[in-house]
Amino acid sequence: MNVLVWNENRHEKTNQVVAENYPKGIHGAIAEFLQREDVVVKTATLDEPEHGLTDERLNKTDVLVWWGHKAHGDVNDEIVERVQQRVLEGMGLVVLHSGHFSKIFKKLMGTSCDLKWREAGEKERLWVVDPSHPIAKGVGQYFEIEQEEMYGEHFDIPTPDELIFVSWFAGGEVFRSGCTFKRGKGKIFYFRPGHETYKTYYNENVQRVIKNAVKWAKPSETETHTYGNVQALEKISAKANA
Repeated sequence: MNVLVWNENRHEKTNQVVAENYPKGIHGAIAEFLQREDVVVKTATLDEPEHGLTDERLNKTDVLVWWGHKAHGDVNDEIVERVQQRVLEGMGLVVLHSGHFSKIFKKLMGTSCDLKWREAGEKERLWVVDPSHPIAKGVGQYFEIEQEEMYGEHFDIPTPDELIFVSWFAGGEVFRSGCTFKRGKGKIFYFRPGHETYKTYYNENVQRVIKNAVKWAKPSETETHTYGNVQALEKISAKANA
């Protein structure tokens, strides 16, 4: 399986805390733990030609992992269309944290994807609400992150196909923090944790969920359907056309 980890890689260049937390970039940290699995992992960033998301590269990608925040508007619309088409064709997409506001996620959801937020370094407790789901494998009933940015409801997304995690924050809010969707032949997973100024991607349970999600989102070997005008399978009588 070929996995491509995409990160805008802007905070790492301008924020000393982020640079210290993720010296190889957020994409580098995610790629590092994914490489321990039986997958081929590559990375791409916003400032590469075509944002590192060329047709050739996407056509070889089974699952795309997406992290973005301060530079959503800098992502070229043509590239967004390209990624959307690959998802519809069957490429998996794992969207992390502030990627909820990315052009590609909003385009696939068809909603504002807006929410409440607060950066106060508070505890987040993620409850597993679908223990049978493969993305929750090995996590237990819940896990905690000692410092995270708060996201709170209402989260303006379509009703998820599956809700796997719900977060509670020390300030009192709750949030649908692990959601799956299907678009065309592609599977999408949104996972909430991952604010850049905290070391969230070193958390063992966060890593486990992302590993599980990548395996879940891989393309299925199913028939590609055709669309548009088609010939009838059965003979249509003249009477039926009257």
